[in-house]
Amino acid sequence: MNTISGRNSHIKIARVGGTTSVARTKISAFAAVAALTLALLFTSGAALAQPQNDNQNQNRDTRGSDYITREVRHQLVMIPYYSVFDNLEYRVDGNTVTLMGQVVHATIKDDAESAVKHVEGVDKVVNNIEILPPSPNDDQIRFAEARAIYSFPSLQKYGFQAVQAIHIIVKGGHVTLEGVVDNQADKDAANIRANGVPGVFSVTNNLHVGNTSK
Repeated sequence: MNTISGRNSHIKIARVGGTTSVARTKISAFAAVAALTLALLFTSGAALAQPQNDNQNQNRDTRGSDYITREVRHQLVMIPYYSVFDNLEYRVDGNTVTLMGQVVHATIKDDAESAVKHVEGVDKVVNNIEILPPSPNDDQIRFAEARAIYSFPSLQKYGFQAVQAIHIIVKGGHVTLEGVVDNQADKDAANIRANGVPGVFSVTNNLHVGNTSK
C-alpha cells in the first residue's frame, strides 16, 4: 500500500464535472480555513494529434507498476481540495489501482478516481475511499489537533511542505495520525500533542519514521 505524505518512498497519499458549484464553494471554504489555520501558525497540442505509431503503442502496453505508482501519486497530490484532514492511500496491482483512505468531502473521492483513471497504463480503478460523516464536533477537533501539532516547535517544519507530512483523520472523536516524520522523537511528540486535545476519545499513531525531504 502507498500513502501520500510528502515522501516518495512512503507514498501513503481530477476532477468530476457533475459536482455542483454550491458543493465546490463549501469545500473550497473548508480548505481555505484549513490552510489559513496552518498559515497563522507559521506567522503568516492539436498539431500532435496523429495516430500512434507502433513504438508508442508498445511503450503504453509495457508501462510497469513503478511508472503507474509515480503517476498515481502525482495525480492525487494535485487534487485541489486535498488537505491535512484527508488521507489518500492506494495499491497498484498490474493495471488495476485500488484507492483507499478517508476524506472529509465526497468530491475528493470522486476527483481521486477521475484523476487516476487518466493515468496511462491504468485499466481499472477500485474506489474504496471512505467519506467521513459530517460532524461539527469532529471539525472542532480537527482544527484543534492541527493547532496542537503544527504549533509545536519540532513539528512546525512538517507544515511547510506542499503536502503536509502529518495528516489528521477524525471520526466520531477518534483521531488517527497518518504520514511520515523524520524520527521517532517527532512521532512521539505528535502523539503527545494529539492526546492533549480536549474531547478526543482516542489517538491512533500510524506515522512512519523516514526522511520526509525525499
